[in-house]
Amino acid sequence: MPPDPAGVARFRADLAAALGRAVDPVAPMALAVSGGPDSMGMLVLAATAFPGQAIAATMDHGLRADAADEAAMVAAYCARIGVAHAILQPDTPIDRRNVQAGARMARYRALQRWAIAAGAQLLATAHHADDQAETFLMRAARGSGVAGLAGIRPRQRQDFADPAIDTGDARNALSIDLVRPLLGWRGRELRAVATAAAAPFVDDPSNADGRYDRTHFRALLRDAALLDPVQLARSAAHAAEADAALRSTEEWLWAIRRVAPAGVADPDMQAWLDMADLPRELKRRLCRAAIDSVRRVNAINRPEFSDATNIESLLDALERGKKATQAGILVAPKGGIWRFSAAPSRQSA
Repeated sequence: MPPDPAGVARFRADLAAALGRAVDPVAPMALAVSGGPDSMGMLVLAATAFPGQAIAATMDHGLRADAADEAAMVAAYCARIGVAHAILQPDTPIDRRNVQAGARMARYRALQRWAIAAGAQLLATAHHADDQAETFLMRAARGSGVAGLAGIRPRQRQDFADPAIDTGDARNALSIDLVRPLLGWRGRELRAVATAAAAPFVDDPSNADGRYDRTHFRALLRDAALLDPVQLARSAAHAAEADAALRSTEEWLWAIRRVAPAGVADPDMQAWLDMADLPRELKRRLCRAAIDSVRRVNAINRPEFSDATNIESLLDALERGKKATQAGILVAPKGGIWRFSAAPSRQSA
């Protein structure tokens, strides 16, 4: 049975709202489909709302014996409804020391490469209100600030370089909009969409694995009636609005507080910021921006670094006048000027 027309219209509106503009009526619409009920529900909605535009990919990380069968299940359903489908695999071995983070990095890298090669302007994932509520609670429990509490963003512009894809740009710069149009939907709504359309799906066993923090927060939301996932997701949206306002201030300060000492051989590979007299929240934001900038210029992508990464111990050291390292970047304060550069490689004894 096709999805309810009201649900299809809701999906169209939510996708445009997440994207921040009208959806291109011709370009391929890339979907990350794992085979779970959430992403299968999104697949049904997208294929109905934008016929002929939806394309899908499933990532087989090679971490579970059933993953290949699940990817084949998605491929078979896509063939049934006329949606082009690809099965992707990691281009490098996943770091076993932190399997979830390593798998996430490999997944997004492969999905973005596939979507761009297919000519898509957006890559949609099926994150929903329950996921947002779990993320909000997890980060609140860790003492996250505004950026962390903003949780999963509806839209993120992803920019990176990949020599395997020729874009016609000398730098081979690639970009795509990563969108989450379902942050206002409950997981049970998406399951109902998939079930009504007779779309097959599987529940990922890792969702019930007690080794992961998210599993415990998921159980907390399930068992605590006073914790409404939609309201928690709304709080995350408010935090995202506050974060956007602070980002505007951050961009202004980034423009006027950067300094360029004379006589430096490779100024573009480093960053210097005048942090004098700034409140800690603005230092925090400029520090994150500088770390991100220097990592990007120096092609440093490990360890993982994001808006949710805790940098409080780094700030504590810098405010005491001590140099410190985070995410592969050495930060050295001198007076009110903080210098950010690639940390030297560790030498084995």
